[in-house]
Amino acid sequence: MKPETIKNTVPIYEDRAANHRITLSESAKLPTSHGHFQVRVAKDSADMEHVIIYKGEIENADNLDVRVHSECLTSEVFESLRCDCDQQLDWALDHIETRGAGLVIYLRQEGRGIGLFNKIRAYALQDSGLDTVEANNELGFPSDLRTYEVAAEILNVLGIGSINLLTNNPRKVDALRKHGIEITSRIPILIEPNTHNRHYLKVKGDKLNHMF
Repeated sequence: MKPETIKNTVPIYEDRAANHRITLSESAKLPTSHGHFQVRVAKDSADMEHVIIYKGEIENADNLDVRVHSECLTSEVFESLRCDCDQQLDWALDHIETRGAGLVIYLRQEGRGIGLFNKIRAYALQDSGLDTVEANNELGFPSDLRTYEVAAEILNVLGIGSINLLTNNPRKVDALRKHGIEITSRIPILIEPNTHNRHYLKVKGDKLNHMF
């Protein structure tokens, strides 16, 4: 299906997007160190811009390998060793390149949804001995504020029928299913811990029920 051009806006998939809050940009080439991909931006109703990185034919696909990934500036830009976010993103892109088809939805919800400012406040509390869950709670936040409705809307606008979800997070699986996404299988992401994130990963397993 070709995008229909709407006056004073970028092309969107009008018939699919009518009941959703997503506007899609055009697609452009994105050569990376992981391989050659295509990139689009999805703007939601709050004008937040999320990124779609993909390879192969993804529209109307079934059983497509999909990574729904939340922004982590400290690791993905500054190569912080406190978490494994950049490693998970790298793993997902390598996996999609190897498979020849797949999709990463990069959601702009930094710090498990509490934002960069509060994430650094949480880091300071972790430096004093709290774990990631305790630090969030100390600041008055739940352990994880992320939502996945936008990711579900992107998948629906693209007509993707079912997915193989690249994740260790059971909450993400449950949330996407509640939004009507058919998840055929879960593909775990195996990351080797380092000295700085070993405890962080243990807490994700012990307190957030992540499955490695």
